[in-house]
Amino acid sequence: MRLEEGWISGVRRVPSPHVNARPSGEVPALLVIHNISLPPGEFGGPWIDRLFSGTLDHDAHPFFAGIRHLRVSAHCLIRRDGEIVQYVPFHLRAWHAGVSQWQGREACNDFSIGIELEGTDTLPYTDAQYQALQAVTMLLMAHYPITPDTLTGHSDIAPQRKTDPGPAFDWARYRQALTVGEQQGSTAR
Repeated sequence: MRLEEGWISGVRRVPSPHVNARPSGEVPALLVIHNISLPPGEFGGPWIDRLFSGTLDHDAHPFFAGIRHLRVSAHCLIRRDGEIVQYVPFHLRAWHAGVSQWQGREACNDFSIGIELEGTDTLPYTDAQYQALQAVTMLLMAHYPITPDTLTGHSDIAPQRKTDPGPAFDWARYRQALTVGEQQGSTAR
């Protein structure tokens, strides 16, 4: 897995129009984990890609009418089977965090990367998702000033509004996998 001009090589790309430049001199230093399912609780299908690419048919499902106003994106989605889909190159600002704050800094979109996991707050995530998330995180940590201390959930940066990735996300498993990955990377060098 490599980065080429902010894109992960070899993953499916669905470019989003919901993107803009980061403030001058700003680089991503925070990784925000989210979850998404469209319609809620349903997996697969084209709906997440269409939401993030601005092409969602709001008449295709009753839930979609209520999100007609949204202009959102994430940098990546990790589907239930571990497939990684990228919507926004990492050096640009995706619109994933909304009104948010991290350690006293507001507007987290300015300095963060948003990764969506296809899922819900309460349904366990899959082994394939954890493996893909570990790989993406390790890649990002190699290229940006993201550290284990700057990994957070959407619920942590917008606690009054958001609950994701929810109690089903196993933070200990994720962090342990990163520690193992770092150790393996250092012995391979």
